[in-house]
Amino acid sequence: MVTTSLTGRGSSAMIIEAVQTRADMRGQGIGALMIEFAIAEAKGRGLRLIQLTSNVIRKDAHRFYEMLGFKPSHLGFKMALK
Repeated sequence: MVTTSLTGRGSSAMIIEAVQTRADMRGQGIGALMIEFAIAEAKGRGLRLIQLTSNVIRKDAHRFYEMLGFKPSHLGFKMALK
């Protein structure tokens, strides 16, 4: 998803959510290819940044994203409603 906001003086950013590779397919580079494709798309569109969200309990995923060059930056909160 690409969004434009007042943050960054009206520039646009890519948001990546819910990235998952099937358990029996992990370790084959599929996730890295998906993220690398998204990075190339964002660069090609001249976006200012890519932001992704990951469940706080997914420590392996966090290491994976950091290996790809992402840096932890924010803490998010949710409130489930009926």
